[in-house]
Amino acid sequence: MTTKTRRRTGGRSARHAARSAPLGAGLRPIRAGLEGGQYRPLSDAQVARIHEAALTALEEIGLADAPDSGIEAMTRAGAILGTDGRLRFPRALVEDMLARAARDITLCGRDPTHDLTLSGARVHYGTAGAAVSMVDAEGRIYRHSTVQDLHDAARVADRLDNIHFLQRPMVCRDIEDNREMDLNTLYACCSGTSKHVGLSFTDPDYLGDAFEMLHMVAGGEGAWRARPFVSNSNCFVVPPMKFATDACRVMERVIAGGMPVLLLSAGMAGATAPSTVAGAIVQAVAECLAGVVYVNAIAPGYPAIFGTWPFGLDLRTGAMTGGSGEQALLTAGCAQMHRFYGLPGGAAAGISDAKLPDMQAGWEQMCSNVMAGLAGLNMVYEAAGMHASLLGFCHESLILGDDIIGQALRCVRGIEVDEDTLALDQMREVCLGGTGHYLGTGATLARMQADHVYPAMGNRMSPREWEETGKPDLVARARVRKEAILSEPSAARFDPQLDRAIRNRFVIHLPR
Repeated sequence: MTTKTRRRTGGRSARHAARSAPLGAGLRPIRAGLEGGQYRPLSDAQVARIHEAALTALEEIGLADAPDSGIEAMTRAGAILGTDGRLRFPRALVEDMLARAARDITLCGRDPTHDLTLSGARVHYGTAGAAVSMVDAEGRIYRHSTVQDLHDAARVADRLDNIHFLQRPMVCRDIEDNREMDLNTLYACCSGTSKHVGLSFTDPDYLGDAFEMLHMVAGGEGAWRARPFVSNSNCFVVPPMKFATDACRVMERVIAGGMPVLLLSAGMAGATAPSTVAGAIVQAVAECLAGVVYVNAIAPGYPAIFGTWPFGLDLRTGAMTGGSGEQALLTAGCAQMHRFYGLPGGAAAGISDAKLPDMQAGWEQMCSNVMAGLAGLNMVYEAAGMHASLLGFCHESLILGDDIIGQALRCVRGIEVDEDTLALDQMREVCLGGTGHYLGTGATLARMQADHVYPAMGNRMSPREWEETGKPDLVARARVRKEAILSEPSAARFDPQLDRAIRNRFVIHLPR
């Protein structure tokens, strides 16, 4: 009996290993940039009403606290500065700037195979956030996040097929100097992944050093401007309806330096945005439309992402509810507004309020990730790894999130209906003198990889097989994979000569 069990398990393991071998890009059932848009939470009439309400808010309420340079650029374009210090935006100005705005843009990776084309309802998933804690899933504790944690997250994300970009998911709390923190964040991310990277900058004065480092990595300013592989996640507004003065100055500097911009409005429904889903979307749309005016008044057609990121709030406690159904609706509704304007758009999904990668985290992450993808959101930020309503980031959860996103992307891909998939020939073959089942038929075997997404971490064993293999734990399996990835050199690491040059020029906290 023991011998038979061992032989059966070994054969099963061999078959599983063969099926789990990486597929070529052309054979994968899912990929970056699948077309979503099947889900439309808003009717056409509701979309039009939100648009009209946003235009009214811009025309009648406007935004306060723009820097002098922004006021000059926007009033020159047609904005009106009131005696109350607020900039107001006539409808004709907004419509004119929408006509100038970039439609189809490409976010480059250091490796061109990771380029992301943002157009229509093409969907891409990645990380984001500014978590201040690292989740130790094994010890079930939270601790301060470090630059090493960030670098490790970049290295793990680089190896996950369904994480299409890396926006900085956590803060380097072990670096006290803000300039050094920004530069080390840049170094840690870009030396950890060759996918597109998104970053924030705390002060416009730090941009000179940041661009110097980027030019070194790219091989010169011309090479950087031809293929900018880092974008600026810019919280250019402080909801409700105020410009963030310093962030606006950062935005102006990154535009001058050729870095794409994410125009990020992150109101909290019930606190810094209206409590209703529709009202929170209206305010986010209005604020981002002001950003479109700002960017295109400076540089018409400049690559900018329409980043409506309204968040949910538990009105009983005042706690953020990133894992709620309301959050999923907020994000899906925003995606529909992006498509209405024909602008590349991004919003938040995949956030969990759970403190650890557990069942709560799973249902919360899947709900909003699926809805965001089906709604055709171009850039799904914070899609994996985020816990405690953005306060904590977890490497194991990032790995498990890759499986969640894989299933979400399969939903986005949808159902193909053609002569092959209708399968009448298969039915005739099997039912009329055949075996009576479809297991092992040529058609089934030919399509098993192209049609189906198989989880890398998820457990589909029978209870008996699960017992025979030692009752494997999901989080423990993710930890083993994390350790395996981090035991190997980063595929995105810089050439040693370049690395020495960067370290000689800047204070780099990561060990060699």
